[in-house]
This record gives sequence, C-alpha cells and structure tokens, in this order.
Amino acid sequence: MGMRSRLSAVVLVLLVIAAGCAGEPAPARAVEPAAVEGLTTPWSVVFAGGTPIISERDTGRIVEVDPGGRVREVGVIPGVVASGESGLLGLALRDGHLYAYSTGADGNRIQRYPLLGAPGSFQLGPGRTLLDRLPAASRHDGGRIAFGPDGMLHAAVGDAGDSASSQDLSSLGGKILRMTPDGGVPPDNPFPGSLVLSYGHRNVQGLAWGPDGTLYASEFGQNTWDELNIIRPGANYGWPTVEGIGGAPGLTDPVQQWPTDEASPSGIAVRGESLYLANLRGERLREVPLRDLGTSTEHFVGEHGRLRDVAVAPDGTLRVLTSNTDGRGDPAPTDDRMLAFPAP
Repeated sequence: MGMRSRLSAVVLVLLVIAAGCAGEPAPARAVEPAAVEGLTTPWSVVFAGGTPIISERDTGRIVEVDPGGRVREVGVIPGVVASGESGLLGLALRDGHLYAYSTGADGNRIQRYPLLGAPGSFQLGPGRTLLDRLPAASRHDGGRIAFGPDGMLHAAVGDAGDSASSQDLSSLGGKILRMTPDGGVPPDNPFPGSLVLSYGHRNVQGLAWGPDGTLYASEFGQNTWDELNIIRPGANYGWPTVEGIGGAPGLTDPVQQWPTDEASPSGIAVRGESLYLANLRGERLREVPLRDLGTSTEHFVGEHGRLRDVAVAPDGTLRVLTSNTDGRGDPAPTDDRMLAFPAP
C-alpha cells in the first residue's frame, strides 16, 4: 500500500533531513507521515493568531484548522464560479482583514473581509470588492495575492488563455499587480496611473519575498519550461515571445527553469536562506538556496501527490497543501491534506 493511503489524522508530519555532502542540502525524508485531512481542493493557506486559514477552490469555503487538526468553516465567499482552474484562489491577511482572490460571474476579483472573532470561532464580516472584472477563464487565472514588506498588496493575474494580453499594458491579464491595501494605485508604481508592476507573464501562482526584500515569483510555462523569476518593477518577462531562458533583448530571463513535467510550480515561500516551491505535476517540494538561485534540491518526489501551496507558519514549520482532488490528481481516501514539516 502506498504512503499516501496510510496517512492518519493528526496535525504534524515529522521531517528528518539527512546530512548533506560538502554542506549541500540532501533530499528530506518524511517519517510517520500524517496530516490534516478531508480538505476539498485547498488552494491557499495563511495564518491568523497562529491558526491556519485555508481557501477551498471549488467550494468557495474559507476554513480554519484547530490545534487538534479539526476543520471548521469560517465562511463562504459569495458568488464564486468554479470551473477548471478558476474559483476561490489566493488569500492574504492584514490588519484584521482577510483578502481573497476569486472568480465571479464577471471575472476574477479581489475582495476584503473583516475576520471577526478568535481562533476556533472566526467568521467573515461584510465584504468589500477592491478590484473586479480581471481576466478569467477555466485556465490561467493566476490567483496568488500577498503583502510585501512595503505594505502593498501584490496580485498575480494570469493571461486567461489570451497570450497577447501579457504584452498589452492596457490589459491586467498576464501581469503582477501592486496596489494599496484599499486597491488604489501606489504613486511609485513603474507605469503612472497603472496597477501593473511587471508584465509578460503566462500564469504566475507563487509570490514570496527574501530577507533582503527581493520579490520572487513562480510561473507555469506551456510545453517546455516552468520558471522561477526575480521580479523587478517595469520588467517584461517575455511571454508569449519567450518561454524559459531566451536571452532576448529587453526581456528578463528566469533565474532557474525546469521541464514542465517535473514542476508546475504553484505556491512558494521563503524560510531562512531557502525558497520552497510546491509543484503540482512534478509532485515534489523543491528547495532553492537563495545564495545560489541556479540550483535546487527535491523533497518528497511522488510521495504526497500534487502540491499546491507552501507557507511558513508562525512556529517556523512549513505547511504544504496537497491538490489531489482538483480533477487532475489521483486522490487517496484522506485527500486533500495539509502537511506540516518542523523547522530544521
């Protein structure tokens, strides 16, 4: 019987990291794996008072996980339209408000909800739409949102299947956006009056900042290369002209690329001096040392199925969401799950 079908319902997964040679990290090995179980297409995890708050793509639910591993519904985002890759996607938290990126009847949107109550009894207050009518489709919806160290909200918007929109600065498709917490245009954005921070993207699903403030993004390629990029204001990342490293004048190349059947990188997180990428099709957690962005180490290859998101909890553990009930995976009876890996 496979490891994925032997999971039991407890909160933590113990992680043993073998000693590497010459100071290089060795692939991690899970011992007595366990998980929070029974999630439906989880997409994003954030933390409120140390409590995991999770979005479910296809149900539109926001749920919290208590210390015993029990899942409780916090609320349902109204009007979510789930089809293919669309639905309730990224979450972010700031100043007692939960921000949610989701698909509605008129396109993708970013909304803000007061998160009321306390751990174990959280609930959503009345919502406010900050940005709507973003390009949406059954694929390439982007969806990751995150607050940067500058206090600005960043949002990854996919090309929604219209690759030409990625190069069109009048369209918000195929872009990374930067906005104030109220959805306004910051005066120091690279294109005056525009939310666009960077363009030429196909489908970014991961945003994270390094200790020095560098913004990293993971991006799905088409048939050849998936990417890890350093995001610089105003830069053009080449799609659809270039996929992966191309060296074309005026275009910014990724710092690392992987064949699409080994990656499909979604959520990313920085812990210490490493960046972690959750991979869907590649079914692995990839670790990239920030001191050497051209290298990586693979963990748990094929052990837990498709991985959608990775985040750092307040206690330093890595939390990883599986994505085996998304219509493309091979779910075990306990899927989907949230795994936890203690800090080394």
